[in-house]
Parts: sequence; structure tokens; C-alpha cells
Amino acid sequence: MSGPAAVLKICGATEEADIDLLATHGASHVGLWHGVPGGHADLPEDRLSDLVSAAHATGRLEPVLVTFLGDPEALAALARRTGLRWLQLHAYQPPGVVRALRAALPDAVLVKVLHLRAGGCPERPLIGAYERAGTDLFLLDTTTEDGRVGSTGQAPRARDALDLLPRLTRPFLLAGGITPDHRPGLAPVVSHPGFRGVDVDTAARDGHGRLAAPAVTALARAWRTTHPLEETR
Repeated sequence: MSGPAAVLKICGATEEADIDLLATHGASHVGLWHGVPGGHADLPEDRLSDLVSAAHATGRLEPVLVTFLGDPEALAALARRTGLRWLQLHAYQPPGVVRALRAALPDAVLVKVLHLRAGGCPERPLIGAYERAGTDLFLLDTTTEDGRVGSTGQAPRARDALDLLPRLTRPFLLAGGITPDHRPGLAPVVSHPGFRGVDVDTAARDGHGRLAAPAVTALARAWRTTHPLEETR
């Protein structure tokens, strides 16, 4: 397929070998967890810093902080110490956190997750505020029925995403149990001019829960797009 590729962000790397695998087999971004209590891939700061450096060294893989933390001063300081340029706020941080991060990190790419749940989105009334605060990119992620967020394996429904898209004036990524087989059913979402790619965890892994080259390659082949990937900022 010709043309630039969409974002393929694979979450949950914990080792340098994971970074090498993702860079070699088609990922464009790697999600590095820090401040995700109980998360299967949560990293202490020293390991986070090591993996950010390893990702930068590949020359092709952009590291992305994935966090539930909500202290903008602490997050900005962490980004400066580690060299992170992309920050993904994956919990229910209010627009004020985005605003403070934008002021502290004017060149950062700020990603705010919007949670799709039972046909609704709890952040819907705040979308305009998030945009005015400085969000560059939204990530539409599906929660479980009991509200659990992050790497839930719950596949998105096209109608839920399409219902939300008229509210967005920023581009978006799609997440939530996405596999190569989901692309046809999500075609109306993929064809939206704001679509920039997908965020995957579970489908990039083998039966033992490890990131696996065949799985990453299959995702890269399925989710490449001819839609121009513009600079986010």
C-alpha cells in the first residue's frame, strides 16, 4: 500500500528487546507505562528513562508516556528528565492538567484519552475544554462494563466512535482490543479525516503475553493507510 503510514502505537514495552522488536516490525510509537498502579507494564522512572533512550536510538520509534498521574508539575519534570516528547493522559485528568502541561511543555504532543463506555463518553461535555487547553490528539478507548480503563481488550464499536467524532476538532487514535481483523468493521471511522492510527496492546502479544514479531507485523500490515500523516503540531 503506497503513501505514509498511520500511527501504530504498541503499548506496554518493558525491555530493550521489546523496543528493538517494535522498531523492526512496523510500529511507529511505543507506549511506556509509568504511574499506572497495578499495570502489567508499569515502569519505575529509571527503566522508563532507559527505554525512552532506546526508542530514540532506533531513529524510527517515538516513545509515549502512558500515565494515570495528574500532577502537571511532576509530569513536566519527568518529561524533561527522560526526554519524552509525547505524553498520554490515560485516566480522567481534567482540562486544567492539560492546560498546565501545555504551558510547561509548549513543544510536547499531548494526548488525552476519551473513554467509550456503554454507548456514551463521560468526557463528552469536556471535549471543547480539552481542546482549548491544548490537547493535540485524542485517543478513543473502550472501557469495560464496570469502568476499568487501559488495555481492557474491549473492541471499539464503530457507531460509538462515530457518535463522538462530530464533537472533535482535533485528530484521534483508536484503541480498545483492536486486532488486524477489526479494520473492515471500523472502515467508517478509519475513513474520517481526523483518523491518525491505532493503539494496541493485547493483539501485539503471543499466548504468553509477550510482544511478538508476527503479531506486530500483522497489525502493521492491516493498519497502514494512504491517509497523509500530518505533523500533530
